[in-house]
Amino acid sequence: MFLYRRTPEMPAPEQALKGRPEPEFTLPDRHTVLGTPLLGPYPEGLEVADFGLGCFWGAERVFWQTPGVWTTLVGYQGGSTPHPSYEEVCSGLTGHTEAVRVVYDPSEVSYETLLKVFWESHDPTQGYRQGNDVGTQYRSAVYTHSPAQAAAAEASRDAYQRVLTSAGHGTITTELLPAEDRPFYPAEPYHQQYLDKNPAGYCGIGGTGVSCPIGVAPAGD
Repeated sequence: MFLYRRTPEMPAPEQALKGRPEPEFTLPDRHTVLGTPLLGPYPEGLEVADFGLGCFWGAERVFWQTPGVWTTLVGYQGGSTPHPSYEEVCSGLTGHTEAVRVVYDPSEVSYETLLKVFWESHDPTQGYRQGNDVGTQYRSAVYTHSPAQAAAAEASRDAYQRVLTSAGHGTITTELLPAEDRPFYPAEPYHQQYLDKNPAGYCGIGGTGVSCPIGVAPAGD
């Protein structure tokens, strides 16, 4: 049995569950919608982006429907517990958020476009929740894989904050951190492409209705 936290708060690394050195399952070879491999190494020229925007079932579908995306998979990221289970993540004792790994062709879709999809598909001002989903595993996050991604993510956050503020929304709470320090652990097979397997399943994705400007102009320009 796990002790579930009533008030969401991030556990310190020494408080996190120990996890395990290897996953306890084997992922399917291919994406059920796109037909592409889930795990790398990926073909040359493709790039990787990691996003957390609430329940990863609906979040993954938003990205696999985006032209230029080669494959997607869901997992856990941003915490301290290696290879956690879904139940462990839901306990609030791993520090992970539910994340989507997006593998894309930059000649077909830009990282800035993926950021626009990200911002507009959830409410990034809600802290440890998305709508009715409450917990640290539902926090908004962008884990970047290069200095260029980091710069684009920061610029898009600042641009989106301006339009959110104008529309009467609060402050963005999105976690913006390098992915190299926050490993991505794939979730169990039944979570992968969940809404393709269960079309009437729970989605949980909903944005603010405020459009995000594409671009990397610094705030104030």
